[in-house]
Amino acid sequence: MDRRTLLGLKTPPRRTGGGGGAAAQASYLRLPTITANVTRSGGRRGIMTVETGVDAPDAALRTRVAQSAPRLRAAYAAVVQQSANTIRPGTAPDVERLVAQLQAATNAVMGRAGARLLIGTVMVV
Repeated sequence: MDRRTLLGLKTPPRRTGGGGGAAAQASYLRLPTITANVTRSGGRRGIMTVETGVDAPDAALRTRVAQSAPRLRAAYAAVVQQSANTIRPGTAPDVERLVAQLQAATNAVMGRAGARLLIGTVMVV
């Protein structure tokens, strides 16, 4: 289920100003959920999940983001696992630091700035 649709947060397709009204492609690309193992209190194992997406308003950059999706997922998985390894049992993840690291990974994979990381839910279970 796509919760963004229910909440009205999904980016609607843009309409051109011309009379025809053909819908342009949305600038948001949703990526699969990234997961990592964490140690919970009492020594139990848990899972950290992070929902990610990329906003690329430029059509050429959006195409490159779509083509680079496997590389982005791999880079995000490495960042999330590293972040999960630094979480102390019983504490919440540092989301601000995680977002900064994921944005840096996005810029590194894309080779330039311009693609903006969008983050959804960060959850440790």
